[in-house]
Amino acid sequence: MNRRTFVKSSLAASAALAGPATLSASIPLTGEEPFKMKFATHLGMFKEHTGGDPILHLEFIHDKGFRAYEDNGMKDREEGLQRKMGKLMEVMGIEMGVFVAHKIYWNEPNLASGDENLREEFLQQIRESVEVAKRVNAKWMTVVPGHIDPRQDMGYQTAHVIESLRQASAILEPHGLAMVLEPLNFRDHPGLFLTKAAQAYEICRAVDSPACKILFDIYHQQITEGNLIPNIEKAWEEIAYFQIGDNPGRKEPTTGEINYRNVFQFIHDKGYTGILGMEHGNSKPGKDGEMAVIEAYRKVDVR
Repeated sequence: MNRRTFVKSSLAASAALAGPATLSASIPLTGEEPFKMKFATHLGMFKEHTGGDPILHLEFIHDKGFRAYEDNGMKDREEGLQRKMGKLMEVMGIEMGVFVAHKIYWNEPNLASGDENLREEFLQQIRESVEVAKRVNAKWMTVVPGHIDPRQDMGYQTAHVIESLRQASAILEPHGLAMVLEPLNFRDHPGLFLTKAAQAYEICRAVDSPACKILFDIYHQQITEGNLIPNIEKAWEEIAYFQIGDNPGRKEPTTGEINYRNVFQFIHDKGYTGILGMEHGNSKPGKDGEMAVIEAYRKVDVR
């Protein structure tokens, strides 16, 4: 069965779940060669082609060769839609990447504070996210420990975060799920507790659980500390997920200073077979801009 026939067969098999209007009826299918790396798109990246419809988005990206998808807002989607998307991804062989597991405290401390009520709020949201992960066949969920607590020494804050993550790991481990901790840069997100790869590595080693790993966002780490390949290598044992964005601009690879072809080749040669989330905007507007994103990934995919 060729790729075009497979896509049409997949859409027919999932029509009852996906609802009205399918890609095969509205956009010519090409069945492009799958990417070698598991680049994960997000909803809105191809809205000029799909109208922002999540079902059409999944059909479109499959046709263009992508085999992964991530969705920060998946937890807030209606349960029925979560199930539809999960079933369609299963049928089409699209792997689900991360979704955000909890409320992120951008401006005030939560996990770093050691406040028991805030910790329990976080843990309850992790429990809820287990059910979301089951509906969409996800393995990973993003966790951001939130803002620093300027009234406490960093050592105490770190201990509070580690304790919260240990308790969250105990919730996730029986289900084979993992939270991935995302260090964020100081320019876009000033005041956050977690900023560097080495800091995330230290915390994951202390938590000591397969359910607590690192989300290495290449865009954020280029801004925070650079030295990308050596830092990836040093943190390798604790990295479970990557995200992408060029700098400056946070657009697709080839639009900024990062040599993504070399970075991806290094990751590939280290044996990474996981997902790389395309967490960035498009450098150009319209359908042409969306096709430019696809072409950029063709240029930097591993050989």
